[in-house]
Amino acid sequence: MLRLSKTFAALVIAAPFVAAQSAVWGQCGGTGWTGPTTCAAGSTCAYSNDYYSRELCIVPCLRAHILTTSTWRKLRMHPRIATSTSTGSASLPSGTSTAKLNTLATGNGKVYFGSATDNPELTDTAYVAILSDNTMFGQITPGNSWKWDATEPTQGTFTFTAGDAILDLAQANGQLLRGHNCVWYNQLPSWVSSGTLSASELESAMVNHCTTLLTHYKGGTYSFDIVNEPFNDDGTWRTDVFYNELNTTYVPTVLTAARAADPSTKLYINEYNLEYASGKSASMLSLVKSLLADDVPLDGIGFQGHLIVGQVPTSIQSQMEAFTALGVEVAITELDIRMTLPATEALYEQQKTDYQNVIAACQAVDGCVGVTIWDYTDKYSWVPSTFSGQGAACPWDSNLVIKPAFDGIVAGMSA
Repeated sequence: MLRLSKTFAALVIAAPFVAAQSAVWGQCGGTGWTGPTTCAAGSTCAYSNDYYSRELCIVPCLRAHILTTSTWRKLRMHPRIATSTSTGSASLPSGTSTAKLNTLATGNGKVYFGSATDNPELTDTAYVAILSDNTMFGQITPGNSWKWDATEPTQGTFTFTAGDAILDLAQANGQLLRGHNCVWYNQLPSWVSSGTLSASELESAMVNHCTTLLTHYKGGTYSFDIVNEPFNDDGTWRTDVFYNELNTTYVPTVLTAARAADPSTKLYINEYNLEYASGKSASMLSLVKSLLADDVPLDGIGFQGHLIVGQVPTSIQSQMEAFTALGVEVAITELDIRMTLPATEALYEQQKTDYQNVIAACQAVDGCVGVTIWDYTDKYSWVPSTFSGQGAACPWDSNLVIKPAFDGIVAGMSA
């Protein structure tokens, strides 16, 4: 259901209480930490590791596994794990442009320029002030609060409180919203990921989950990532619980259910490493052709865009054109361009060029509707907690100051 009448006021009222405690996975101690030292219910403050010199609010059963790759992958958009020391050095240059990115994007024919966000960040008033400027960001993507583990942790029991906070924020600001996501191999509750459901039970649960999710947010989203990351890099299907039980049929099944639940939103398949020709991009092209030939509803393909400074492929435009030629739109959905730390002036300059080239590629493709950066500031980036020794991936530094990358985005839009 669309919640047009609610505002962000409830979240603001709750902020003093939230600020007194750190949320689960939020920082609660460590070198130089001056914030809250108590944790939300169900978590305890525990030492994390030497690299980050910090303590986090940890769910006790996960404490022993906090450093595993799979755990960090799962937590990739829990922003308070990010290190605040990755950028913001006074010795590095800042951006100079005064342009408003969404105004520039829409003026040049795009639907939006946007940013991802996540609920713990919404207690940061300086951060929210920039995010809420709809001339800068015309679209928001919820990083975690719409995923399966967050919305249906127990079968048949749905919770939308955190997800609705993102909806309320976007609607209060007059911003578009991208739904993220419906079916993904990661961040699943154990009752789904355990493999104990039969094929028919899993299909029923999947359809019910996505139908309920899209019905709840019906009319409130521009687009929705219905299927997220279905392929391995070599182009084979990812052997997750959905493929293992349902084979490839889960994709048309859930797309069809999503269209029935909310005919107004654009249905996307979202994937990384589509920016260059590969087995994965070839398989995605083949899947799109097959779905469209079978009249399965599909409106767009998301190019995630988690890229590396100095290694941005030059084929992004041609890759996007290959998909738009089939009759679907494309969008860059999770853009960040990371570097090996420490950041230097030379790396900042290359990052500026890289952002310019990616944005210019979308600008050159009529069917590329917009760009979403995977949070706008290094303060809340997922990169340092996932890629050891890397960071500084966003256009704003950890002090919410624009970097030369911001100027690169402006230049790319003006190309």
